[in-house]
Amino acid sequence: MTTRLDDLPLRDDLRGMKPYGAPQAALPVALNVNENTHPVPDDVAGDILDAVARALRDVNRYPDREFTALREAFADYLGEGLTREQIWAGNGSNEVLQHLLQAFAGPGRTAFSFDPTYSMYPLLTRGTGARWVSGERSHDYTVSPASAAEQITEVRPDVTFLCAPNNPTGTPMTLDVIAAAYDATEGIVIVDEAYQEFAPHDAPSAVTLLPGRERLVVSRTMSKAFAFAGARVGYLAADPALIDALRLVRLPYHLSALTQAAATAALGHADTMLSMVDEIVSQRDRISATVEALGYQAHESWTNFVLFGGVSDPAATWQALYDRGVLIRDIGIPHHLRVTAGTEDETTAFLDALASVGSGT
Repeated sequence: MTTRLDDLPLRDDLRGMKPYGAPQAALPVALNVNENTHPVPDDVAGDILDAVARALRDVNRYPDREFTALREAFADYLGEGLTREQIWAGNGSNEVLQHLLQAFAGPGRTAFSFDPTYSMYPLLTRGTGARWVSGERSHDYTVSPASAAEQITEVRPDVTFLCAPNNPTGTPMTLDVIAAAYDATEGIVIVDEAYQEFAPHDAPSAVTLLPGRERLVVSRTMSKAFAFAGARVGYLAADPALIDALRLVRLPYHLSALTQAAATAALGHADTMLSMVDEIVSQRDRISATVEALGYQAHESWTNFVLFGGVSDPAATWQALYDRGVLIRDIGIPHHLRVTAGTEDETTAFLDALASVGSGT
């Protein structure tokens, strides 16, 4: 007899939950998980391989537990006078967020964000035994300073997530909203800037708000702009005391020597790695303009994807695109679908396939 999950002595608060995951399929055009579909440039890949090869010579030893060189590289990349004492990193930004929840959430505590937002937040929260509470956004998915403060004051969360720009909607979040949210709580405020590199060049990062705000955290990832999704590297900036708190919950030597070497080498080529961002933004804006012309509604996006509405039957449209070799994402918002901005050829393939499906309602 096959054992089922329900047959195991699973924690009661995990029963009925579903794991995170997007459909995986070997289609010619995969634009469903917000990856950077541009490959790492050959010269950068060569330097990364050299760095990994050097690290392999000492792979019999444990890695630098404090990943010092990598933290210095992240501090230099973010600028704003940050030092390595203000930097933390993990295996993808999800592990970084998990560390934060392990340190500041847990049983008897509450985490909060404005829905819809990144679907891993409640999963990570419940995984630590904390309670998840969803707030509300306005009809265009924005949040005003007054609304943010009012909702946070009412909930009194221990951890507040602000996805800026927001996933899955692409919506920007201004610094005055972040400041209002911080002032409305005595808990930790996490600004998830996974897509910040795709925002307008003159859009300030929440990193500029860190001085004097010891409960503020700004998290980032190398998965998107740096085309490093397979390497699994995320990081954050915060007050040194908050960084100390994360040492209490991290696993020993949680970042391998190979990961540290690869990420540090990639950061040494930040200008080259980020040169593709403008091209991705141009394809994102091309998607927005074209889906509008096809009769759909493209929501404002400061990310590498576009959420578009006016889809009469999202499941049928998703399947029709799938049948044409294009994989995008049905994220569960009624009458909406989401597509990642890929290369010019991938974008063309998606737009041609969508045009062949029919216009929006």
